[in-house]
Amino acid sequence: MSERLVTALTGDLGFCTVFLELDSTKRAKPMTRKRNLVQAVGYLRTSSATNIGRDKDSERRQRIAIERFAKSAGFEIVEWFNDPAVSGADPIETRPGFAALLNRIEGNGVKVVLVEDASRFARDLMAQELGLGLLVKLGMRVLTANGDDLTVTDDHMKVAMRQIAGTFAQLEKARLVAKLRAARERKKAETGKCGGRKTYSEAMPATVALAKHLQAQGLSYRKISAELAAQGHVTGSGRPHVASAIQKMLAT
Repeated sequence: MSERLVTALTGDLGFCTVFLELDSTKRAKPMTRKRNLVQAVGYLRTSSATNIGRDKDSERRQRIAIERFAKSAGFEIVEWFNDPAVSGADPIETRPGFAALLNRIEGNGVKVVLVEDASRFARDLMAQELGLGLLVKLGMRVLTANGDDLTVTDDHMKVAMRQIAGTFAQLEKARLVAKLRAARERKKAETGKCGGRKTYSEAMPATVALAKHLQAQGLSYRKISAELAAQGHVTGSGRPHVASAIQKMLAT
């Protein structure tokens, strides 16, 4: 604190009054408190190719809404992910943008996803509930630009629907596996083979036919190999077929 004397003259009365004025030289500085921002990633989705592009409104609108919410709620968007021209009924794990998002989150510990609204995450209720169930298991949160936490719900009907949906998803997977197994067995019964490496007859029928023709002329395996090479029938590396390969060709 500094002191300053102030003298007031009274004119013809012949005396003066002295005032002591205190002046504060140490003033409080405004406090700037830096908020601890929570890291998050932004997710955008457009369902139609006609909504893609800088001059289109959908992506820009989503981004602005998410950024506004992030700023007011204390989130720092560290990266953006986008699924252009992807249907809201598609499962989240089949979307390229969201798959990249999952890899990013699992790799660096970010656990918050910001979307404009629930429809940007998924329009189909089944896809939405299955997707949210997956994210809940990963310890993640999905927040909308309105502040709704899609991964937290007290709605018992939604919880029941999510469980039922999971049951049907498991059933559908089992049906698909059984269907594929039956198809493989049917093909094996018809052709004698299903899957695995192609035989020489399947991979190079012209070479096998020529090899059998040369065998009918009484040529040995080595001479058959030499004749095949002379006519341009060689291995992928450009070398003549070995005798054991000729033997397998003739056995098919």
